[in-house]
Parts: sequence; structure tokens; C-alpha cells
Amino acid sequence: MAGTFVDSSVLLDVFTEDERWLEWSEAALREALAEGPLVVNAIVLAEIAPRFSRIEALQASLPPRLLIEDLPASAAFLAGHAHAEYRRSGGGRAQILADFLIGAHAAVTDRPLLTRDPRRVSQYLPGVELIAP
Repeated sequence: MAGTFVDSSVLLDVFTEDERWLEWSEAALREALAEGPLVVNAIVLAEIAPRFSRIEALQASLPPRLLIEDLPASAAFLAGHAHAEYRRSGGGRAQILADFLIGAHAAVTDRPLLTRDPRRVSQYLPGVELIAP
């Protein structure tokens, strides 16, 4: 299935009306929607959940044509290896596995990743098509 995988950073820019990134994130979401559906997983939902008091409010605020997919086992495996390499290269313990799980999901489903923070994905998951500032 086609579509664009959306990182929580882009959605949070819209939900928080971030002064620096709102315009870029809204335009990037519109462009991605013109190409097909938007896709997230439970990890992205978990990262944006604190902005909402109820799940119904979160669901109502999501862009149209947004699909929520389960994380493929192959993505979890890839993310685990990427995170391990990150740690071996001196990456801090404070960085949780979420970025790698999101990037790996985009990688194994062969979708571009719309993100405002491509650094770790580009370094540890090469080959993922990134849509980033």
C-alpha cells in the first residue's frame, strides 16, 4: 500500500501551532496527502497522546485519510539492530527506541518518512526516503 509515514514531530508542530515549524509541517502534510494516505503506528500515537485528554479528541484531530497500522515484526527487528548500533556508537541512554521504530516501519513498508528530525534515521537506517526540512 502506498502512502507516507508521518513522524510525531510533524503532527506535534500542527497540534501545538509551533511558531517555527507550523507552516512547513502543514505544507508537507498537504503535499503528502496529495500523493496518497498518511500512515502512523501506535508509537506515533503514544508520542502525541499527551496533547489530548481523551482518545476521541486525538482521533478527531488527526488528518483525513490517516491510517493507523500495527508495527510489523520485521520493523521491530530492524529498529532493535539500528538502536543497538546507535548505542555502540555512543548514543545516549536518554534516547528511546521510538525514533528507530518509526523509521524502521517506514523502511520495511517502503514508504517515505515525513519528519522534522531525520538525523538518526538517515544515519542508522540508510535508504529510508526522507521528507524533511
